[in-house]
Amino acid sequence: MVKKPRLFFLSLAISLVGMLSNTALTVSIAAELEEIKSRGKLIVAVKDNLRPLGFYDSIGNLQGLEIDIAKGIAEKILGSSDAVILKPVSNADRLDVLLEGKVDLTVARVTATTSRHRLVEFSTYYYLDGTGLIAKKPSIVSLGNLSSAKIAVLKDSSSIAVVRSNLPNAQLVSVNSYQEALTLLEAGIADAFAGDITVLTGWEQEYPQYRLLPERLSGEALCVIMPKGLQYVDLRTKVNSAIAEWKKSGWLRRRATYWGLP
Repeated sequence: MVKKPRLFFLSLAISLVGMLSNTALTVSIAAELEEIKSRGKLIVAVKDNLRPLGFYDSIGNLQGLEIDIAKGIAEKILGSSDAVILKPVSNADRLDVLLEGKVDLTVARVTATTSRHRLVEFSTYYYLDGTGLIAKKPSIVSLGNLSSAKIAVLKDSSSIAVVRSNLPNAQLVSVNSYQEALTLLEAGIADAFAGDITVLTGWEQEYPQYRLLPERLSGEALCVIMPKGLQYVDLRTKVNSAIAEWKKSGWLRRRATYWGLP
């Protein structure tokens, strides 16, 4: 009778240690606001190959909507839009660089999801992305022209369910990349391609013969990714207050329009 309670408490202790160890793996070690101020530079992970959110201009400077946002946050925190170090990052590393303390924030086309929220905090959204459609044929100007069309979709993407819901009689053609979708559209094998509006906007800018249709089929909030923890409350407050001010003043809308985003 005595051994059972001891074994129970021993097992409980081991379980608690395991839980704490697993939690420690996801705790952010990013810099706090005062450390950022002392450093004099805000370090932000951004995209460098995603027009019009973050991409290089003709002389090698990073530009785009998310670059504007990163610089705007630096101005809010440090008083200068130049007080920022932009670190290009791949999609796979957007959260890891923050959790590992390599950057202070991530502004790299990250959508708010439940699974990500277990690891990081999201700002209020700065742009509402979602699924859109792009086409080349002059006869395709709206969703109504695609009721029974062939539509290319990325394999295993969320766009598949969105397109099926909005165009139940369309024929979906699975592709592995945006480049493969472009090849099918050029060959006339597909009539349109369904993808992220921000990415399709860049496609339209690069290939003016294509048109992004006016309909938004779904909504996905793009947010600044921030570290979890009470020690980061001041930093998160600065970011959210900046976004709130930009929305109220219309600055965010003007910058999105400037970069050609619908």
